[in-house]
Amino acid sequence: MARGTLRIFLGAAPGVGKTFAMLQEAHQLRAGNRDVVVGVVAGHGRKETWDLVAGLEVVSPGHAGWTGVVVQEMDVDAVLARHPDVAVVDEYAHTNALGSRNEHRWQDIELLLSAGINVLSTVSIQHLASLEDVVSAITGQPPGETVPDDMVRRADQIELVDVAPELLLERLTAGNIYPAEMIDAALANEFRLGNLFALREIALIWLADRVDEGLAKYRASEGITATWPARERVVVGLTGGPEGEALIRRAARIQSRVNGGDLLAVHVRRAEGQPGAAAQVLASQRRLVTDLGGSYHTVVGEDAAESLLEFARSVNATQIVVGVSRGRLASRLLGRSVGAKVVKGSGDIDVHMVSHPLGARTLPRPPSPVLGRARTTAGFVLAVLLPVLITTGLSFAPELNLATHVLVHLTGVIAVAFIGGLWPAVLAAVLDSLLLNYFETEPVGTFNISDPQNVFALLVFLFAAVAVSLLVGVSARRAAEAARARAAAATLADLARDALIADDSVEAFLDKVRETFQAKAAGLFTKASEAPGSWELEAFSGDGPPPSPDSDSASSGPGAVELADPDTALVVSGRALTAGDRRLLAAHGVHLLLLRERDALHRRLTNTAKLAEGNSIRTSILRAVGHDLRTPLAGIKLAVTALQRQKGRLPAEVETEMLDTIESYSDRLDGLIASLLDMSRISSGSTAPLTAPVIWRDAIEDALRGLPADGIRVDLAPNMPPVDADLGMLERVIANIVENALKYAAGSDIVIVGPSSGAGAATVNGRPCGELHIVDHGQGVSAANVIAMFQPFQRLNDAPEGSGVGLGLAIAKGFTEAMGGQLIAQSTPGGGLTMVIRLPLSAGPHAAADSPEDERG
Repeated sequence: MARGTLRIFLGAAPGVGKTFAMLQEAHQLRAGNRDVVVGVVAGHGRKETWDLVAGLEVVSPGHAGWTGVVVQEMDVDAVLARHPDVAVVDEYAHTNALGSRNEHRWQDIELLLSAGINVLSTVSIQHLASLEDVVSAITGQPPGETVPDDMVRRADQIELVDVAPELLLERLTAGNIYPAEMIDAALANEFRLGNLFALREIALIWLADRVDEGLAKYRASEGITATWPARERVVVGLTGGPEGEALIRRAARIQSRVNGGDLLAVHVRRAEGQPGAAAQVLASQRRLVTDLGGSYHTVVGEDAAESLLEFARSVNATQIVVGVSRGRLASRLLGRSVGAKVVKGSGDIDVHMVSHPLGARTLPRPPSPVLGRARTTAGFVLAVLLPVLITTGLSFAPELNLATHVLVHLTGVIAVAFIGGLWPAVLAAVLDSLLLNYFETEPVGTFNISDPQNVFALLVFLFAAVAVSLLVGVSARRAAEAARARAAAATLADLARDALIADDSVEAFLDKVRETFQAKAAGLFTKASEAPGSWELEAFSGDGPPPSPDSDSASSGPGAVELADPDTALVVSGRALTAGDRRLLAAHGVHLLLLRERDALHRRLTNTAKLAEGNSIRTSILRAVGHDLRTPLAGIKLAVTALQRQKGRLPAEVETEMLDTIESYSDRLDGLIASLLDMSRISSGSTAPLTAPVIWRDAIEDALRGLPADGIRVDLAPNMPPVDADLGMLERVIANIVENALKYAAGSDIVIVGPSSGAGAATVNGRPCGELHIVDHGQGVSAANVIAMFQPFQRLNDAPEGSGVGLGLAIAKGFTEAMGGQLIAQSTPGGGLTMVIRLPLSAGPHAAADSPEDERG
């Protein structure tokens, strides 16, 4: 069955009209005889939205929840059973109510897509996981609910629903987005004009990047290498020399002339190592590129010019900046310099040749330690010509003896060995021996030797020449191995530096591998535990996964397979790699193993920290059981023992007093055990609130039962809107705070105040919130002790004996945060402590069905 298509309507903020546009599209599809049903729509009480729902088939919502609280969610099974052509599912980032089939709505949508159902959905830009910190910095509040970026990128179509910020403010003030009681809070927070401009820019830039990705995918699939100047991209080539800083700044000035352009710095690393490419210089240039808003890249290639051009075409660059060549004058004159090659092969990419102080100088260039094909060929040519030339030259000096001729010919063999290596030198030694025998030893003109000393001299010459050739060959091999090791070490150092700076994941690292080797795909495979001998894909980068290591295409194709260890394989495909490239790929495989080990260590460290925290809580609980519970148990035992021994002989008032003591200590035990159990639930993360619209006054009345009425005053505004909360948890929060105030602010009135608007300018998790202030005028808490005050088993120094185990505020904070709220401690003007409870305002009778961070589109 073919997978369904996903179309997402993206907006910069609530109220831009995402849901409206989605429903209009649904009507157009229905008019075209498409089978369209509505799975779920979040109308938020807007008449215009519900008017658009009319005329569309709506699948009845399902129900989730327990313990008497039932909420409505999309009935995924009913939509699957109905199996329409198109399903309308609002709020892609929504978190489902407890008891639902999936935790998130995007997981529900994945089920529909897998069943071949096309889906229309909506999402706001602030709900993308990668933008959480950016949105928090702009709005001052975290977005709450998030959806993985990858899930949004997988959408077949993303359509931006855009509205000018000024028009959006008009919609808000007209009551078309939030109810009237929420407008002031929204204007003071998320809907500030500057925030709306910033969110709109983020949405436009994010969508532009997705469009760019689509363009790159199309160009790759169609094999288009010509530059399409859809977006200005400036690529600057770095050699590792000191002139790189000037090139980067020149490229940045070129890029700054246009809005929305990209600056990319690329360094081409040779697989066998690159003399002169100082790691410290490249690191400094990398920082400069980052500071200027660009990105730094490293690619592997033997031909710097060709690799630079290949990278520029892959990123659809419009301009290239390179420095004037520092090479030899002959190379520049013959057009063989890197800059000349880039200009020649650039095609329609503009090339800027930038002069610099080092451009006019020829820097010393150490010879390559690797005996390549060119050097070997030159060695063989020299091995044939040099003996003949030496023999011809010495013929003009007949007075020279045989020893002199042998030394001169040996010098020639050494020269051939240094240029071409072992086998050219051996060939030169044999030819020199034959020429010496024929022209210099008696009888001259024949290969016969009459003097035994001459035989010995020629044998010594041949042995010395071969020995020198072997020595030069071994030295060349060791130099090549050292160069490869140096290149691998430099690569690992760069990778380690990148890991420290960027804290890469495995997927991000595979992106770098694919970019470095200019491959189409890179993947990490591990041995499958269920099927021994087979491989399973753990992660990949590219348009599609590379072939499995055991497939024929992987072993015979142009890609490369490097086994990092027997159970792990790093595979790249789409480009033929040289032996040097494979060695560098092996270095990447080593780093990938280290990266996976780091992630495993981090997970173990996190688990260990959780265990240590749990052990600390358990230790504190045991300490509390051993100390704070002993007093009530001893009192109960003492009273019971006295009653048993003095049956019928104690005055009635004494018996009543002892029974009251037993009841008091039992209540105290019950409260302590309940607190310990609550703290255990909070520390283990098993707190599961069932939120519903709650009136503050109802929660306060239940919380104050059993507390002394004297000294407690409630001053609530009559129009306080309801909040989303678990009634039982909210009662415990209020009761614990009031009890704490009664203990530590003895003699002071406790005032419970509710502002008339319920919110003011505050929000919680991106939503307007209601506030409740519990005010005392006691000694207060210093700023240094505020954080410690909320820790479990913490009591102030002046706490009376037997006043509890110090869990009241810790439980109150844990329950408040579990309900999506905040508990804040503030100083009371004139002295004392004010505890502020913030909870999201309820959106209606079915608010429990919506998470605290519902998007409003």
